Amino acid sequence: MTRSMHSFALYGAVLGSLLWLGGCGKHESAPPAPASASTAPAAAASAPAGSATRPPAGAASAAAARAASVAPAIAPVTAPAPLSVAKLTLGSAVNADHQVIRASNSFATSDKILYASVATEGSSGGATLNAKWSYLEGQGQLVSSISQSIATDGPAITTFKVQNPDLWPEGRYKVEISLDGKPVAQQDFAIKKS
Repeated sequence: MTRSMHSFALYGAVLGSLLWLGGCGKHESAPPAPASASTAPAAAASAPAGSATRPPAGAASAAAARAASVAPAIAPVTAPAPLSVAKLTLGSAVNADHQVIRASNSFATSDKILYASVATEGSSGGATLNAKWSYLEGQGQLVSSISQSIATDGPAITTFKVQNPDLWPEGRYKVEISLDGKPVAQQDFAIKKS
């Protein structure tokens, strides 16, 4: 009879320790529930006099190791910034990265190709950039309208070009950039005799 009471007390202590260990980490801001404390008086009352009940050896160190291994809270993931146009640059030549070499707003009638480099920031799974080139003299004639699709997860350069195999007419011009149909940047420029 003494042996079964001792086994029952040991079983109660082990069960209490396991309940306490199972609760570790579930409520990190609240102190652990005293599950082993509530079972200890009952186990101690049923244990024979002179015997002590303890959690199994190593249970406290295992609980401390488990508490130390709880990962710190992960910072919330923020949504990437939406795509936006950061800068529009015009020129008559570009480098290997499609960036305008020398920015200008004045060109010669003999410049065959004109470039508009559009620097964007943010990200998009699919957007459409459009460059609308217009000759502003007289009634404002459309020279060209070019669209390009863009998908990016950060800064990017999209370059548009317009060319004329003949001499450009002298006068005032404008290029307008739109992003998904909404105007986002524009720049006036002039073409003069060289």
